[in-house]
Amino acid sequence: MLNRNQLSDLSIFLVIVQYRSFRKAADHLDVTVSALSHRMKSLEERLGVRLLNRTSRSVAPTAAGEALAEKVAAGLGLINSGLEELQAQSEGVVGSVRVNVLRDAVPLLLSPVLPIFAQRYPNIELEIAVDDHFVDVTGEGFDAGLRYSGTIPEDMIAMPLTSPLQWIAVGSPDYFARHGRPVVPEDLNRHRCIRIRTGRGQIYHWEFERGEDRRQIEVPGSIISGATDLAVGAAINGAGLAYCLERLVRPHLQAGRLEIALPEWSSVGPPLSIYYSSRRQRPFGISALIQTIRESEQLA
Repeated sequence: MLNRNQLSDLSIFLVIVQYRSFRKAADHLDVTVSALSHRMKSLEERLGVRLLNRTSRSVAPTAAGEALAEKVAAGLGLINSGLEELQAQSEGVVGSVRVNVLRDAVPLLLSPVLPIFAQRYPNIELEIAVDDHFVDVTGEGFDAGLRYSGTIPEDMIAMPLTSPLQWIAVGSPDYFARHGRPVVPEDLNRHRCIRIRTGRGQIYHWEFERGEDRRQIEVPGSIISGATDLAVGAAINGAGLAYCLERLVRPHLQAGRLEIALPEWSSVGPPLSIYYSSRRQRPFGISALIQTIRESEQLA
């Protein structure tokens, strides 16, 4: 059984892994860098394994450290969730939080959990702004943002809410009957594609992988949209091929309204992550939302 000091050391270790910096972790914990370094050396000596690789500029977990961090995060998350939920039920937590999210995150993560969240925390006001454009969440007065992990500023604390996500090209059976099927990604140049304009204003090049073979295609098409639901709807109606998250169109694939254009080709992209300022304490409402989503994702 862990004693109090060992549990404290593991909590400190997790903060260092999250920040990838002794200095930032020390500022967050309001202690000295030397104190953190000493605690981590003692922890490694007790466990008999190196947990952190240190350089003059950064710190990163070893393979053993990464594995331990995942287990510690899961354990502490469960403990904190239980304590916070108990507190919320006994004290009737009241508060409000504002979150800025990508449009795709709404059907993927938020819509399924909002009824659960509202039932558990009836006194927490949750405001959700849907915006695909890049937003300075702190400057705009939001408590957190929800974006793909590769787009999140480095000075933010980011917590993945999904596993890496698969992207595919899809079309309707009617479209394929009229225009044929692509065999390799380059064949898309002879098809009608519903192109994507990203939140940063760029036309997105569709990415595909098959094993070690990676290709990026600047697809043609007269329809351009930044809204996945519009592109998917147009694809269902035979207007062209759409490129989107497999999870978002899974019901349409199962129902036969859509089919995968290139079954052997897809692309795995970064997970969706919630992020918040490293200079502010995380509001209880954000912690509650994170836990509710993660519970749902375990069942997905």
